[in-house]
Amino acid sequence: MTRTAATRERHPVDSPIGAGRMVVLGLQHVLVMYTGCVTVPLVFGAAAGLPTSTIGLLISADLLIAGLITVVQSLGVGKVLGVRLPVVAGATFTAVTPMILIASQYGLQAVYGSMIAAGVFGLLVAVPFAKAIRFFPPLVSGVVITVVGLSLISVAAGLVAGQDSSAPGYAAPAHLALAAGIVVLIIALNRWARGFIAQIAVLLGLIVGTVVAIPLGLTDFSSVGGASWFGVTAPLHFGAPHFPIAAVISMCVVMLVTFTESTADMLAVSQLTGKPLSNGDLARGLAGDGLSGILGGLMNAFVDTIFAQNVGLVEVTRVRSRYVTAVAGGFLVLLGLVPKLGEVVAALPGPVIGAAGLVMFATVTAVGINTLRKVEFEGTSNLLIVAIAIGIGMLPVVAPEIYHRFPAWAQIIAGSAITSATIVAFGLNLLFNHTGKRARRTG
Repeated sequence: MTRTAATRERHPVDSPIGAGRMVVLGLQHVLVMYTGCVTVPLVFGAAAGLPTSTIGLLISADLLIAGLITVVQSLGVGKVLGVRLPVVAGATFTAVTPMILIASQYGLQAVYGSMIAAGVFGLLVAVPFAKAIRFFPPLVSGVVITVVGLSLISVAAGLVAGQDSSAPGYAAPAHLALAAGIVVLIIALNRWARGFIAQIAVLLGLIVGTVVAIPLGLTDFSSVGGASWFGVTAPLHFGAPHFPIAAVISMCVVMLVTFTESTADMLAVSQLTGKPLSNGDLARGLAGDGLSGILGGLMNAFVDTIFAQNVGLVEVTRVRSRYVTAVAGGFLVLLGLVPKLGEVVAALPGPVIGAAGLVMFATVTAVGINTLRKVEFEGTSNLLIVAIAIGIGMLPVVAPEIYHRFPAWAQIIAGSAITSATIVAFGLNLLFNHTGKRARRTG
């Protein structure tokens, strides 16, 4: 076969495009996912009470690992890693609440130790999970994604209003007005702007909100000057990792939820691009998520998932080449090697981050609700499963002290809305839909 014939038969997913187009389209992928990616370290850092300089370190590490995992997912590594589709990886919101709880109970060394353990767990179960995907249908994933969004809305509120309700400046009118203005701007851009501007509405909201916050005295960029232009975050910045069993279990559940998220997105990209996805392809993509846990734990970053907003971008642009997202991964690596940029982002005011986070977390909730639309409710017990799982999952959100008499290990598991909702939804789905006669009728 001639080279020309082989090129003609190559699937568009596996075909490079012009270098100039790849650079521009890769940069667009970065801009679309950037806000969501950096919001995770911003929210976690603020909730954990970390100084701005440390949050800047987390942002740089976050971008570096996201870039590396994106390259791995796009190009693949032999027969063991990478789905080889045009996907972009970034920090998952699923891990935020469990990480905050682990940090408060056991410290940051336990946060990153449990993340490393969850990454190893992810690598071990990637193949079995890919074969057992039927046990994580939209009924389970929809509940989990909905609770992820709902549980994080309280975090956004804390960033806007403050963490201490007894403090004199709590819920200052200026802070609330600034946050409201950012939300209105994001709405206006989505309603009246077109194309690329509409896609980066949240990013523009962050920029405009920060500019407005300067005369209000809400910004402090003093740490930016001391940051270097180029550098790599030191591994295990917070010390040798610790592995409390409750923290490890919680993060392993997070990894399973992340698998559920990534699976849905990989299947969506497979359909959009017209390239079939085998169990082996899916397992290699999930192994990429597991690798992100190990690298994230070592490099002070976060567990990554396939970003849904970039799936939408593939649909909008109709560009199916995985080399475009590989270029996007390269850009993310470069951004992660610029600590000064991380310091700038870390210095964004709480009300600004909270407003953008509110929109994004509520959007995650809406995505979960949309996923639940695929569930068959008529003549089944699925409505009861959804109700019980969301109800139990939201208990620690609406009543944070409800499990305060439990041992610390139990608080980590039961006190996480995401972990408890996942366990309940998965267990009830097995009970009602995969056992006895009901399994044959509704499975």
